Amino acid sequence: MRTRAETLPDLDTMHTIALEAFATIPEELRCYVEGVVIRIAEFADGDILADMDIRDPYDLLGLYQGVSLDRKSVSDPFPGVDMIFLYRRPIAAYAEQTGENLMQVIRHVLIHEIGHHFGLSDEDMMLIEEQT
Repeated sequence: MRTRAETLPDLDTMHTIALEAFATIPEELRCYVEGVVIRIAEFADGDILADMDIRDPYDLLGLYQGVSLDRKSVSDPFPGVDMIFLYRRPIAAYAEQTGENLMQVIRHVLIHEIGHHFGLSDEDMMLIEEQT
């Protein structure tokens, strides 16, 4: 089931909710992601979906793009900007489908993507989320 357009928060509202959700993540995680940009987009672009072999754009809620902390080096010529993308329509559809609070879904996706920033496995991230 897809979310009806009139029930979707707009991009600015979704970004505000994401910042509020980010503020609820324990400081011991947040302090390591200073400078990571949070961006909101409708969906992942087609190239990303193809690279990840994802056919349904609703299957990807978020994405970390950058170099994880375990792979960063001071000798990198241009490290680039680390970003967490949150995909508005898939997140809203997931929240509606599961009955979960939108902020909680966004928080879950943020923790998952922050985990990728750390180079953590999905299992590690599940443990972190259970503890927070």
